[in-house]
Amino acid sequence: MQSQSQGLKRGLTARHIRFMALGSAIGTGLFYGSASAIQMAGPAVLLAYLIGGAAVFMVMRALGEMAVHNPVSGSFGQYASTYLGPMAGFVLGWTYAFEMVIVCLADVTAFGIYMGFWFPEVARWIWVLGIVFLIGGLNLCNVKVYGEMEFWLSLLKVVAIVAMILAGFGIMLFGLGSANGDTVSGIANLTAHGGFMPNGVSGLIASFAVVMFAFGGIEIIGITAGEAKDPQRVLPKAINAVPLRILLFYVLTLFVLMCLYPWPQIGTQGSPFVQIFSNLGIGSAAAVLNIVVISAAVSAINSDIFAAGRMMYGLAQQGQAPKGFAKVSRQGVPWMTVLVMGVALLSGVVLNYLIPENVFLLIASIATFATVWVWLMILVTQVAMRRSMSREEAAQLKFPVPFWPYGPAAAIAFMVFIFGVLGYFPDTQAALLVGVAWVVFLVASYLLWCKPRVAVAPAQVLSNTQR
Repeated sequence: MQSQSQGLKRGLTARHIRFMALGSAIGTGLFYGSASAIQMAGPAVLLAYLIGGAAVFMVMRALGEMAVHNPVSGSFGQYASTYLGPMAGFVLGWTYAFEMVIVCLADVTAFGIYMGFWFPEVARWIWVLGIVFLIGGLNLCNVKVYGEMEFWLSLLKVVAIVAMILAGFGIMLFGLGSANGDTVSGIANLTAHGGFMPNGVSGLIASFAVVMFAFGGIEIIGITAGEAKDPQRVLPKAINAVPLRILLFYVLTLFVLMCLYPWPQIGTQGSPFVQIFSNLGIGSAAAVLNIVVISAAVSAINSDIFAAGRMMYGLAQQGQAPKGFAKVSRQGVPWMTVLVMGVALLSGVVLNYLIPENVFLLIASIATFATVWVWLMILVTQVAMRRSMSREEAAQLKFPVPFWPYGPAAAIAFMVFIFGVLGYFPDTQAALLVGVAWVVFLVASYLLWCKPRVAVAPAQVLSNTQR
């Protein structure tokens, strides 16, 4: 076991963790990807966010039950190793790292698009390259410095979202006009263009591919368990507060957007937020919002690099990743994993150079597979943990999952349903194939490389890493 000075440091407070989760989950999916979901489902996308949010809440409570019971670094990867077996922990841990890489690619792509609002003549890949180096450097800082920076970045976008919601209601209430002289229709926009569900149930179902991507990253709360101060008090507060806030932000924000502007005209040429305020003739507001969405993208990239690094650190402690990934700097940062993430993100530079027009939807759908796979594994791990406990042990859990066993069972069924959605619609079939190929690759890698080298039982590792 590494000493406190040699390992990760517990420098994250409830405030840091709460806003890190907000920072990871409120980003590209809301400020940019929401346009794709709206085009698929129309105003009925609000239902998709409500349903998806309920399922994600069950995932968070399942993760919270395990993290409060045993707060360790790289938490849910180690839980899967303990309760489902080392192979499950290996597949889950590396899929989560893969998810963070893919989500980061989406975020850096969106960052390049946002910068095009001011500098349309500059190639997008240049912005992507710059942000990769900037965020990589920031993640080498002490975790407390990182937590403070993430707090302020996330606070900025939360304040902006609240202001945007209030401003939108003000525009509807006082009947302000748009730049071309049209009046804002308000709530009538939700039914005036083909009805509330213009593309039918199939459109609603198709939107889940983007909607679930939008919620991706919220599970970072579990990753912070190894660096949280007083995790048994801090984690429940963060887990209970964050999902509801994210759900409210998404639903209220998109409600206002679709009331202000006819949903068929909400395109993907930049953030729909900026587009809407530009069309309303509020140019300065559009510029300010572009600053906000850029900050949101930086915040999300920052959180994702942090989460992937800590997961790979946990894998290295179990012998499921190169030993170098477990090395930390004097600031308590697993610096090798940060460098690996930075190199992986350089592929985003190449993608934005080769296929700048099609890269976002492809990346988002692949990220959806990885995200939902991680959530499914978390749910199954929690079920396995409960089944390994006696009734007396389960009664002593300090943060038990609600609606047991029906809530987790319904959430598991929903995650399986999302895989079906990815496979059914042509635009996302490639993502399902990539995801399945990735899982098969991981299983083969474990059997050929990792299994012969694992010398420490996962349960022993769990006990050794507790502080």
